[in-house]
Amino acid sequence: MIEIKVPTIGESISEVTLLKWTKKEGEYVDRDEVIAELESEKATFEVNAEKAGTLTRLVAEGDTLHIGDVMAKIDETAVKPETPAAAAAPIAVPTSKPAATSQAPVLAVPNDIKATPVASAIIADKKVNPSDIQASGVGGKIMKQDVLEALNHPGKKAFAGVELYSRNTRQEKMSSLRKTISRRLVESKNTTAMLTTFNEVDMGRIMDIRKQFKDKFKESHGVNLGFMSFFAKACSIALGEWPSVNAYIDGDQILYHDYADISIAVSTPRGLTVPVIRNVESLSMAEIEKEVIVLAGKARDSKLTAEDLQGGTFTITNGGVFGSLMSTPIINIPQSAILGMHKIQDRPMAVNGQVQIRPMMYLALSYDHRIIDGRESVSFLVRVKELLEQPELLLMGKDPVKTLLEL
Repeated sequence: MIEIKVPTIGESISEVTLLKWTKKEGEYVDRDEVIAELESEKATFEVNAEKAGTLTRLVAEGDTLHIGDVMAKIDETAVKPETPAAAAAPIAVPTSKPAATSQAPVLAVPNDIKATPVASAIIADKKVNPSDIQASGVGGKIMKQDVLEALNHPGKKAFAGVELYSRNTRQEKMSSLRKTISRRLVESKNTTAMLTTFNEVDMGRIMDIRKQFKDKFKESHGVNLGFMSFFAKACSIALGEWPSVNAYIDGDQILYHDYADISIAVSTPRGLTVPVIRNVESLSMAEIEKEVIVLAGKARDSKLTAEDLQGGTFTITNGGVFGSLMSTPIINIPQSAILGMHKIQDRPMAVNGQVQIRPMMYLALSYDHRIIDGRESVSFLVRVKELLEQPELLLMGKDPVKTLLEL
């Protein structure tokens, strides 16, 4: 029997959580095949089979393990089972035409709604809104009793999988990632002199550019032209002009960075992660968009490594994707500032003495007042606003006419 132990991940990590088994108990696994996923306080990683054989699982999903603990065993003497050939299914040839139905349903249930035939008939007859029905069937299928329950209690909807008027409570162990998020947020609030300054940006020019060039951009680069590349590029320019926003305190020293490694906050079902895009100041718009896609995909699939999450100098978070109109983002320590993007909303604005409806977004910059003064924080945010409202400035950071005139 070969013992599979929790591998060493990093010097500062002593314990991990077994996120899930990817192979069943007693299942035959090949060498180097992934058998489980572990989660540390920094990232998620896979455990591979060191030998081929039959798997014996020794711990359960959700268990906390220490580095070096035996989590499974593999019987390398086991013989790999033969895969039975799939029998060809006989093709049924109809001997006669089916009889025509006497009547068609009055109202069809939408294709994305799964329901039994009886439940569908009641929904159609009583004109029940499927979204008001709490499905109890396997895979979210609506059963007959679910529809009757909705009819008997109009306007009332229980939590998913819970009966009406429930008083149940549930306990769930915090994951390593959630523990780390909790600790770092409290540490950020308690160790920084955090303030937030606000501004708003007219997104009209960027939206026009995306509309005009999105198809050609996708054709040329293979990725969509999103908002994040504009914001990341604008921040990288502003960070170069206001170095303290791109710095952080290290003991009694201030550590400045001559590059912009921008962390992008990504929400996952297991919690918030902040993977880093390196040297944004040196990347093109297409390269930024490609990096965003790669990191978002790795976050979604729990494939982020510790390297993906380390070393950011500034953070951008986008609460607008969830509908947030305004918020005060919390600093991602040891960084000194974070920019919050928000929902784009049409608002009446005074433009050249005339009221116009413009697509506006509130921006919020939370910063550590120990290292960043009010003048620097406000000037940084004003510069980001200027670069976003005049995207042509992103090419060289300066107005082409003023550059021509050497002003």
